[in-house]
Formats: sequence, structure tokens, C-alpha cells
Amino acid sequence: MTDSLDTTPDRRPGGRTARIRAQVLDAVRAELAEHGHEGLTMEGVATRAGVHRATVYRRWRDVGGLLVDVIDAAGEIAWEPPDTGSLRGDLTALNQEIQESLVVQPSFAVALMAASFHSEQAARAQTQLWTDRYAQCEIIVERAVERGELPAQPTDARSLLIAATAPLYHQLVLLRADPDPHLPKRAAEAAVLAAGAGAFSVRRTRPL
Repeated sequence: MTDSLDTTPDRRPGGRTARIRAQVLDAVRAELAEHGHEGLTMEGVATRAGVHRATVYRRWRDVGGLLVDVIDAAGEIAWEPPDTGSLRGDLTALNQEIQESLVVQPSFAVALMAASFHSEQAARAQTQLWTDRYAQCEIIVERAVERGELPAQPTDARSLLIAATAPLYHQLVLLRADPDPHLPKRAAEAAVLAAGAGAFSVRRTRPL
């Protein structure tokens, strides 16, 4: 067991504090993947992480705090939306990334989503993460407009992105089906065809 977490204001971000955080969050992910959110406990996380449970309680307070930090950590990862030169290519590449991430640790993904229904803290953090990710990906649609791939009428970027990516979550998370190597491209192409037909166009109302 290690000693309690250093909480001094001048602690080094990349030092011992960061190392302990990484150990604990890795333990949370492993516990979720193995036991689901129902089996996630502060004691179990502390034991797996090899830190004193007082450290975990002081830093994260409760299971909700652990879940929030795991979700926050996902948002801290340096990531940029794909830029392949076409809307179809960008959405396909995005879907391939999503599919790969869900295949690597499907039980963790399912458990984390389930946990958001039992923790208000986790639900808020997860909503913010998704909001930020979709906002970050709106550049894919903006580039497509600049290239003339979409109608001149303004496009609801978020609706298009949701339509393109939703089949992956439906197949792998809701149905828990085997990954289909062709699904990322098919889902992207369907969304592109719908967008080209104006399905996601924002229709402006005329003032009275």
C-alpha cells in the first residue's frame, strides 16, 4: 500500500499525484469491466490500484466521484476529428474509431453507460463529454460545406453526426452484437445520402 495522496497546492501535475490518479482510474476501468457498476466499490478500487483506501475516499469521496473522474479523463485525451478530404471518408474514419474503442473494452463501455443511470454526477459528466465531443466533430460538417458536398442551406451538424454514429452504438452496446467490419462505412454513407437530400437542413422560418 502507498501513503495517502499528496494534496499540497504546489504538487507537480506529472508527479506522484498524477501517478496515483492514473493507478486509481485504471482500477476503476478494470473493476467496471469485470464487475459492472453494481460491483464498483471504493475498497475494491483501492485494493486493485494498490493505494490506501483513505487516499481514494479523500480524493474522490465516493463511487460517483470515481465515475466522474474516469469520464473527465476521457475528455482530457488529445484527439482530433478525422480529416480524409471528404465527408464520407471523415464519417467512416470516425465510425471506425468508435467501433474499435467499443470492441476493445465492450463491458467497460456498457458498464459506464449503465452507471450514468445510477449516478447523477456521472450522468452530468457523461452528457458534458458527449456534448463536447459532438461540438468538436462539427468541423467535419463545416469542411464538407466548404467543399460543396452539402446543400447550400445550413445543415444541423450535430443531427448529421448523431445519425452517422448511432448505428455503431446500437449494434455494439444495445444489441451487444459482433462487430460488423462494413458497418462504419455503411452508416457513414447512409448519413451522407440523407444529408445530401436535405434531411439535416435547418429550415429558417420567415418573420411574420
